[in-house]
Amino acid sequence: MSTIDPRHFRNVLGCYPTGVCVVTASHDGARHAMVVGSFTSISLDPPLVGFFPDKKSSSWPQIAATGHFCANILAADQKHHSSRFAAKAADKFEGLEYATSPAGLPLLHDVLAWIECSIASVTEIGDHLLVVGAVQALEMRDSGTPLLFFRGGYHDLADCIETQA
Repeated sequence: MSTIDPRHFRNVLGCYPTGVCVVTASHDGARHAMVVGSFTSISLDPPLVGFFPDKKSSSWPQIAATGHFCANILAADQKHHSSRFAAKAADKFEGLEYATSPAGLPLLHDVLAWIECSIASVTEIGDHLLVVGAVQALEMRDSGTPLLFFRGGYHDLADCIETQA
Protein backbone atom coordinates (compact mmCIF):
# COMPACT_ATOMS: atom_id res chain seq x y z
CA MET A 1 0.00 0.00 0.00
CA SER A 2 1.38 3.39 -1.02
CA THR A 3 1.91 6.17 1.51
CA ILE A 4 2.04 8.79 -1.25
CA ASP A 5 -0.86 11.22 -1.08
CA PRO A 6 -2.56 11.16 -4.52
CA ARG A 7 -3.16 14.94 -4.56
CA HIS A 8 0.47 15.68 -3.67
CA PHE A 9 1.62 13.19 -6.32
CA ARG A 10 -0.51 14.97 -8.91
CA ASN A 11 0.78 18.41 -7.86
CA VAL A 12 4.42 17.35 -8.01
CA LEU A 13 4.05 15.68 -11.42
CA GLY A 14 2.18 18.80 -12.59
CA CYS A 15 5.53 20.60 -12.45
CA TYR A 16 6.51 18.70 -15.59
CA PRO A 17 4.84 20.27 -18.65
CA THR A 18 3.16 18.04 -21.20
CA GLY A 19 1.88 18.65 -24.68
CA VAL A 20 -1.80 18.21 -25.42
CA CYS A 21 -3.12 16.09 -28.24
CA VAL A 22 -6.40 14.70 -29.47
CA VAL A 23 -6.31 11.02 -30.36
CA THR A 24 -8.82 10.26 -33.11
CA ALA A 25 -10.08 7.14 -34.86
CA SER A 26 -12.94 6.12 -37.11
CA HIS A 27 -14.56 2.93 -38.26
CA ASP A 28 -17.63 2.34 -40.41
CA GLY A 29 -18.49 6.04 -40.37
CA ALA A 30 -18.30 6.41 -36.58
CA ARG A 31 -15.73 8.93 -35.33
CA HIS A 32 -14.08 8.72 -31.92
CA ALA A 33 -11.71 11.00 -30.02
CA MET A 34 -10.11 11.64 -26.66
CA VAL A 35 -7.69 14.21 -25.22
CA VAL A 36 -4.37 12.99 -23.83
CA GLY A 37 -1.50 14.82 -22.19
CA SER A 38 0.60 11.69 -21.91
CA PHE A 39 1.66 11.25 -25.53
CA THR A 40 5.34 10.38 -26.05
CA SER A 41 7.93 9.07 -28.47
CA ILE A 42 9.04 5.54 -27.60
CA SER A 43 11.38 4.32 -30.36
CA LEU A 44 13.02 5.60 -33.54
CA ASP A 45 13.67 2.14 -35.00
CA PRO A 46 11.02 0.94 -35.36
CA PRO A 47 9.08 4.23 -35.09
CA LEU A 48 6.81 3.84 -32.06
CA VAL A 49 4.82 6.30 -29.97
CA GLY A 50 2.64 5.84 -26.94
CA PHE A 51 0.03 7.32 -24.65
CA PHE A 52 -1.70 6.38 -21.40
CA PRO A 53 -5.50 6.42 -21.34
CA ASP A 54 -7.27 5.91 -18.03
CA LYS A 55 -8.74 2.42 -17.65
CA LYS A 56 -12.11 4.09 -16.92
CA SER A 57 -12.11 6.09 -20.17
CA SER A 58 -15.32 5.69 -22.14
CA SER A 59 -13.61 6.84 -25.35
CA TRP A 60 -10.63 4.48 -25.31
CA PRO A 61 -12.58 1.22 -25.93
CA GLN A 62 -14.12 2.77 -29.06
CA ILE A 63 -10.70 3.83 -30.36
CA ALA A 64 -9.11 0.49 -29.40
CA ALA A 65 -11.75 -1.41 -31.37
CA THR A 66 -10.65 0.31 -34.60
CA GLY A 67 -7.04 -0.95 -34.34
CA HIS A 68 -5.55 2.42 -35.26
CA PHE A 69 -5.41 6.06 -34.18
CA CYS A 70 -4.17 9.49 -35.21
CA ALA A 71 -2.54 11.74 -32.60
CA ASN A 72 -3.34 15.38 -33.43
CA ILE A 73 -0.74 17.56 -31.63
CA LEU A 74 -2.55 20.76 -30.68
CA ALA A 75 -1.10 24.18 -31.40
CA ALA A 76 -1.13 26.86 -28.70
CA ASP A 77 -4.27 28.49 -30.09
CA GLN A 78 -6.29 25.24 -30.09
CA LYS A 79 -7.35 25.00 -26.45
CA HIS A 80 -10.95 24.87 -27.73
CA HIS A 81 -10.21 21.42 -29.22
CA SER A 82 -9.05 20.18 -25.83
CA SER A 83 -12.31 21.31 -24.23
CA ARG A 84 -14.46 19.88 -27.03
CA PHE A 85 -12.85 16.45 -27.12
CA ALA A 86 -12.52 16.08 -23.34
CA ALA A 87 -16.28 16.54 -22.93
CA LYS A 88 -18.67 13.62 -22.92
CA ALA A 89 -20.78 13.90 -26.08
CA ALA A 90 -22.42 11.45 -28.45
CA ASP A 91 -20.63 13.03 -31.44
CA LYS A 92 -17.62 15.13 -30.45
CA PHE A 93 -17.13 16.08 -34.12
CA GLU A 94 -20.62 17.54 -34.63
CA GLY A 95 -20.36 20.80 -36.58
CA LEU A 96 -16.57 20.56 -36.89
CA GLU A 97 -14.81 20.48 -40.23
CA TYR A 98 -11.79 18.22 -40.40
CA ALA A 99 -9.59 16.49 -42.94
CA THR A 100 -8.49 12.87 -42.98
CA SER A 101 -5.11 11.20 -42.64
CA PRO A 102 -3.85 8.87 -45.39
CA ALA A 103 -5.75 5.97 -43.73
CA GLY A 104 -8.93 8.05 -43.41
CA LEU A 105 -8.66 8.96 -39.73
CA PRO A 106 -10.00 12.32 -38.50
CA LEU A 107 -7.33 14.99 -38.79
CA LEU A 108 -8.06 18.33 -37.10
CA HIS A 109 -7.34 21.47 -39.11
CA ASP A 110 -4.21 23.48 -38.29
CA VAL A 111 -2.74 21.09 -35.72
CA LEU A 112 0.96 21.49 -35.08
CA ALA A 113 1.62 17.89 -36.14
CA TRP A 114 -0.15 14.57 -36.61
CA ILE A 115 0.97 10.98 -36.26
CA GLU A 116 -1.07 8.12 -37.71
CA CYS A 117 -0.54 4.71 -36.10
CA SER A 118 -1.71 1.14 -35.93
CA ILE A 119 -2.09 -0.15 -32.39
CA ALA A 120 0.93 -2.38 -31.71
CA SER A 121 0.18 -3.25 -28.07
CA VAL A 122 -1.86 -2.33 -25.03
CA THR A 123 -0.53 -3.06 -21.53
CA GLU A 124 -2.26 -2.51 -18.18
CA ILE A 125 -0.16 -0.31 -15.90
CA GLY A 126 -1.70 0.75 -12.57
CA ASP A 127 -4.92 2.67 -13.19
CA HIS A 128 -3.97 3.37 -16.82
CA LEU A 129 -3.10 1.54 -20.02
CA LEU A 130 0.06 1.94 -22.07
CA VAL A 131 -0.96 2.10 -25.72
CA VAL A 132 1.93 1.66 -28.15
CA GLY A 133 1.37 2.79 -31.72
CA ALA A 134 3.40 1.75 -34.76
CA VAL A 135 3.79 4.92 -36.82
CA GLN A 136 2.38 4.64 -40.36
CA ALA A 137 2.44 8.30 -41.45
CA LEU A 138 3.16 11.70 -39.92
CA GLU A 139 3.49 15.36 -40.78
CA MET A 140 4.07 18.75 -39.14
CA ARG A 141 3.48 22.43 -39.77
CA ASP A 142 6.47 24.65 -40.51
CA SER A 143 5.67 27.07 -37.69
CA GLY A 144 3.77 27.42 -34.46
CA THR A 145 4.10 26.43 -30.83
CA PRO A 146 2.43 23.62 -28.90
CA LEU A 147 -0.39 23.85 -26.39
CA LEU A 148 1.16 22.91 -23.04
CA PHE A 149 -0.43 21.74 -19.81
CA PHE A 150 1.53 22.78 -16.71
CA ARG A 151 0.52 23.03 -13.03
CA GLY A 152 -3.13 22.48 -13.80
CA GLY A 153 -3.46 25.01 -16.62
CA TYR A 154 -2.91 25.55 -20.34
CA HIS A 155 0.08 27.55 -21.56
CA ASP A 156 1.73 28.66 -24.80
CA LEU A 157 5.42 27.83 -25.15
CA ALA A 158 5.92 31.24 -26.80
CA ASP A 159 4.80 32.96 -23.57
CA CYS A 160 7.32 30.91 -21.59
CA ILE A 161 10.13 31.83 -23.99
CA GLU A 162 9.24 35.55 -23.85
CA THR A 163 9.26 35.42 -20.04
CA GLN A 164 12.82 34.03 -20.10
CA ALA A 165 14.11 36.72 -22.48
